[in-house]
Amino acid sequence: MTTAGEDAVRMLLDGVANGDVDVQSALKRLSSLTTQSGPASLDLDLDRRDRCGFPEAVYGTGKPAEVIISAFQRQSAAGQNCLATRCSEAQAEAVLQEIPECEWNPVARTLRLTAETEEQPKGGTFVVTAGTTDQPVAEEAAETLRWMGFDPGMIFDAGVAGPQRLLRSVEKLQHAKVIVVVAGMEGALPSVVGGWVPCPVIAVPTSVGYGANFGGLSALLGMLNSCAANVCTVNIDGGFKGGYLAGLIAAQSVDNEE
Repeated sequence: MTTAGEDAVRMLLDGVANGDVDVQSALKRLSSLTTQSGPASLDLDLDRRDRCGFPEAVYGTGKPAEVIISAFQRQSAAGQNCLATRCSEAQAEAVLQEIPECEWNPVARTLRLTAETEEQPKGGTFVVTAGTTDQPVAEEAAETLRWMGFDPGMIFDAGVAGPQRLLRSVEKLQHAKVIVVVAGMEGALPSVVGGWVPCPVIAVPTSVGYGANFGGLSALLGMLNSCAANVCTVNIDGGFKGGYLAGLIAAQSVDNEE
């Protein structure tokens, strides 16, 4: 019986033999596959990009900074972009001390490291927020899209209480491949945006709101019951999930154009 590591090496060698992987990339990848250093609890999935199109992201909450550092070092050696979400300031300080080229977004609570070989960021994605208190979740979605190779347009404070603010951006949104809409309270904004655009809208409910908001449950239910057929909803405060799904949709659109 072969191990997962042996299977990964075999797949890598097959890629070289078939001409799908160049020798230099294979050497970097092989080095990362055979590296045994780092926390014993870290079983990094370096094959995820080959299987699913994008690398593994690290959920930072509760993890020692050493785990994030080890993951970033190994992924970077394999030529992969790196992302850690829900990180604390203490984690960020420790990671930046070891890997100063990381980008720390304190609002999103994300750490991101871009591979040197990464192409120019692609357009076609937008992140829209209902209010400024939704910004942390929106920033997490935006950082996820940047990690996936996109340069998302950002539209803040466009909630339904002031509908004229959204109208100023409708023309731009109508050219998007996918839009992430982040809202709390009653969660009405994704339905409004969905009625203006010909692309998928990823609705992200937030836990922002008064007592009857029930920690974001009212926004979640409102979005799930949207009558706009192009709206799809993720979990409460799920900025990463919303951004990731948007990136997958946009990537498929780019591939079809090519």
